[in-house]
Amino acid sequence: MNPRDDDAIAAAAAPEPAVLAAPRRRLRILTWHVHGNYLYNLTQVPHDFYLVTDSARSMHRSGRAGVLPWGGNVHEAPVERLRDMAFDVVLYQHRRQWDEDRHVELSPAQRRLPRIVLEHDPPQEHPTDTLHWCQDPDALLVHVTAYNALMWDNGRTPCRIVEHGVKPLVELPWRGDVPRGLVVVNHLRQRGRRLGLDVYGQVQAQLPLTLVGMASQELGGAGEVPQFELPALLAAHRFFFNPIRHTSLGLAVVEAMMAGLPVVGLATTELVTVIHSGRNGYVDTRLPQLLAVMHELLRDAGLAREWGQAGQRLARERFGIQRFVRDWLAVFDEAAR
Repeated sequence: MNPRDDDAIAAAAAPEPAVLAAPRRRLRILTWHVHGNYLYNLTQVPHDFYLVTDSARSMHRSGRAGVLPWGGNVHEAPVERLRDMAFDVVLYQHRRQWDEDRHVELSPAQRRLPRIVLEHDPPQEHPTDTLHWCQDPDALLVHVTAYNALMWDNGRTPCRIVEHGVKPLVELPWRGDVPRGLVVVNHLRQRGRRLGLDVYGQVQAQLPLTLVGMASQELGGAGEVPQFELPALLAAHRFFFNPIRHTSLGLAVVEAMMAGLPVVGLATTELVTVIHSGRNGYVDTRLPQLLAVMHELLRDAGLAREWGQAGQRLARERFGIQRFVRDWLAVFDEAAR
């Protein structure tokens, strides 16, 4: 979502910090701003994070951008000064950073530092036969879902799995008084079938959906929604619809579950391990069946509440920020050793 210059709202809405585990020793971690919400959750880990920045605040170099309530452990690292700065670990989050940026912007000593590659996505070229682009037995490859780890050919790089963790920005009680489904996808038209452009079109023609996300206006959607306004949308809508065929488990799905929305989606990728049909939402590969379920949720707000509460319980247990922090502390400790 696009940032807003509204720091006062951000500070007021931020929930009190949870009591989290402590590290063996505090590390200085260099990384890039790739996925803002993920990065915000990651920086709940009690280490110091240094975000690469440039003068243009360009993609992946935007530092402490937006209204997210970045903690005091999040710092900026101007690209022209990187070679003179001291770090303990380098966390790569994109292929360009691994293939190009590190060779241009980091010193030889910095390139030899303990290194972690965080993979946010499943393979795009071929679902099962794609060799991961990081082939380094001295690195750690961290996948955000077990599905990603299963589908990539990880080769000679040791890999770990750290599932998502979410610290809600604002917690509002679910009402579901808007009888519509909510869809959150960025650049849906541009990204096409993989993100479910055709699936969204077929469902939207038969029942009311609200589409939000970058460039969603191209499809008649509501456009980008600032992070602190999304919880109100989640609380108001009857259900969350995920039309995506092939991706990682989107943070938007986890955030919807945390907010008490029942989730309806395609029975593909990691989602099938999260949504249990008829209990906390519904997943299927048959679009007519999904349409029937969504119509039922529109008719029966009580059913939506029941499924949403079950999903919320699962999300808080499986994707709570405390568990996420513990898992990342273990990964950073292993890398730094």
